[in-house]
Amino acid sequence: MGVFALVYSAIAYVLFFASFLYLIVFMGGDMTSYIGAPKTIDVGASPLAGGPAPLVNIGLLLLFGLQHTIMARWGFKKGLMKVIPRAMERSTYVLATVVVLILLYVYWVPMPSVVWSVEAPLWASALTALYFFGIGLVLLSTFLISHFELFGLLHGWLGFKKLETPAPKFVTPSLYKHVRHPLYLGWIIAFWATPNMTSGHLLFASIWTIYIFVALGYEERDMVELFGDKYRDYMQKVPAIFPIGRKK
Repeated sequence: MGVFALVYSAIAYVLFFASFLYLIVFMGGDMTSYIGAPKTIDVGASPLAGGPAPLVNIGLLLLFGLQHTIMARWGFKKGLMKVIPRAMERSTYVLATVVVLILLYVYWVPMPSVVWSVEAPLWASALTALYFFGIGLVLLSTFLISHFELFGLLHGWLGFKKLETPAPKFVTPSLYKHVRHPLYLGWIIAFWATPNMTSGHLLFASIWTIYIFVALGYEERDMVELFGDKYRDYMQKVPAIFPIGRKK
């Protein structure tokens, strides 16, 4: 079972990283057009193209939010670990994320009407650079905490070695001294940094930004339950997402 858990976690990681790379192209649209992707947020066919595009797309975004929210709760995890080994629980979450992302890519109905467009080459380039900065911030944030634990590889490795998963440690490296959730900040920047905002992109950015703030509440509650006063003190001293404004 140890070897199976390791292979399972490795496959889940590779599939997730591939789906993450495609998400960069999917959101980036014209900013990544040189890659020649068959489907982006504004271009491409959908099997549900005959339906009401806003409702289809909102449904796909809500599916992602539900999967992420439900599977991240400890009660769900405990139930899942009665069926599969603990070493495979995180990778199963990662695989489920891959599935909902693929559904999003395949069934998303482009809504290409332009809401605003930045024509000046300098500003368009600046927004493109800001988009990739946001993506880079997301990746950096995962490595500052525990990239391989976050995406299940560590659990698979420990299962292979027949070692117990160590208890979570409360650490605040680098960016985490300035904002509690730099990963969320990176996503918000990436959602909104585009020189060509279409109605589909605006819907995508709006729903996922709202989801971030909803998920933030659940995550903060879990962290307080896990780390107690240590995390409460952290909340008082460090802003949640933006390095300005109210902290808690």
